[in-house]
Amino acid sequence: MSLKIELPGLAKLEPRGKVTLLPEPERPEVFHPFISADDHLLEPPDLFHGRVAKRDAEAAPRIFTHDDGNPYWWIDDSLVPITLVNGAAGRPIEEWKNAPQRYTDFREGVYDPRARLRDMDLVGMWASVCFPSMIWGFAGSRFIRMRDPRVGLACLRAYNDWMTEEWCAADPDRFIPCQLTWLADPEVAAAEIRRNAERGFRAVSFTENPEGQGLPSIYSRHWDPFFEACQETGTVINLHVGSSGRITSPSTDSATDARVALFPVSGMVAMVDWIFARVPLRFPGLRIVLSEAGFSWVPAILERLVRAERQRAASEVWLPDDPTPASVARRNFWFTSIEDPSGFRSLDLVGDDKVMVEADFPHQDTTWPDTQNHLRAQLEGLDDRVVRNVCLSNAAEVYRWRPPSTEFLHTIGCTNLP
Repeated sequence: MSLKIELPGLAKLEPRGKVTLLPEPERPEVFHPFISADDHLLEPPDLFHGRVAKRDAEAAPRIFTHDDGNPYWWIDDSLVPITLVNGAAGRPIEEWKNAPQRYTDFREGVYDPRARLRDMDLVGMWASVCFPSMIWGFAGSRFIRMRDPRVGLACLRAYNDWMTEEWCAADPDRFIPCQLTWLADPEVAAAEIRRNAERGFRAVSFTENPEGQGLPSIYSRHWDPFFEACQETGTVINLHVGSSGRITSPSTDSATDARVALFPVSGMVAMVDWIFARVPLRFPGLRIVLSEAGFSWVPAILERLVRAERQRAASEVWLPDDPTPASVARRNFWFTSIEDPSGFRSLDLVGDDKVMVEADFPHQDTTWPDTQNHLRAQLEGLDDRVVRNVCLSNAAEVYRWRPPSTEFLHTIGCTNLP
């Protein structure tokens, strides 16, 4: 049997090259403790070991060491590389390239939950919502593409077992459980939402645009069982940029840098499309978070929704008794911010109860280990209540999470919350 190496995106893999781990950073002065509404992790080599039935174990993904000495995930007949983008934090920017890596090439907090806690302490991060690595897709799309659907579902369930039994169990007070769902069948997905809600999962990573994954559109009623289960259990729907399998690319020749700069466009498109698909009208109790999409763009989109309201009489979407599009946006959507200086100057237009901060550790966009300096630069001078909302209270309310412990505050040198 021949194996093929699967290349991420359109780029070709570069040689592994030089590996430098930066010195341990100094602990910064804490401006404000925070909950990160978007981080990532790199799954360990034994992710599925002992978590799938014996009949499926042989077909389950596993680590394969290639002739180049690098570990790859063997998934069906493909070797999927573990590239540096999955854990750029702690590496010099000059080494950020699309190259296969070994686990020892990453900072331990990239893949080890106990080491992650130390990295969280370092920047005053009380709790974290962790999304998968790029290997599995931010919404778990890798699992539905596996050759045998039964094995794919078994592996997805095993992933969620690992998330709660290993990663979150390292400190249940500080890791907010976010599950993956079975995108191939909304009825199965709904059952998994209910099962996992009983196990303490607070959120699910869903795709911002199912059609981008070759699945039915959110305009159909296909997904209603899933949405109903999320509303019933209070499970937050996280729509991470790129979970549709694509990000905005103006032309076929657009550089990766251009596509990264356009990340927020995915958030704009997702919110407008979900509103006009009437998802939050059919399920008004849904809490939908646009992960890693920023929020500086929100005032402009709210203006467009107000304009849409003025044209309601000509609309094929809005019924006479429906709430206004802008009010639906304000009711059902929350936003996460890595860096939005202009957004924080217009919070009155967005709502200081609708924005959460994130560190995006350990990806290339991460503010770690300078997160506190970024928070200070953007939030200093705002009312203490507003700062506490965007740093802590909003995420705690959305994800039904607990406040920082006295022990944590003592560890980071913050004995009294501002």
